Amino acid sequence: MSLTLRVLAPDQSVFDGAADEVILPSTTGQLGILPGHVSLLTALDYGVLRVREASGWKAIALQGGFAEVESDEVTVLVNSAELGSSINAEQAKKELEAATAAAAQFEGQPSSTEKIKAQQELSRARARVQASTLN
Repeated sequence: MSLTLRVLAPDQSVFDGAADEVILPSTTGQLGILPGHVSLLTALDYGVLRVREASGWKAIALQGGFAEVESDEVTVLVNSAELGSSINAEQAKKELEAATAAAAQFEGQPSSTEKIKAQQELSRARARVQASTLN
């Protein structure tokens, strides 16, 4: 028995195929989905979606969205997503360093639009690095 997983971003279908297991980065923590899982709707955070196929694990960097589980079908709708295998690990690490420095400038300051954007960019950069190293 397997799941059908679809990962859809506004501009592309990132993944559409069978999976033995899916691990989602929900806003409340990691959420594992196996065949026969109960129906579910959850918000997704910036993070890494992991997919176990017969050939092994794949990673997909997500930029927030929603996931629905119903009748062994997992549909993931996200703002943006990238297969970990298509991410340049060295470039992703450089982007993480830059995002970390940018977010550090706002430490101790009250929330502002710039602070929130810097924190989101840091979360995005972390997810890309994690996804690039898991493949």
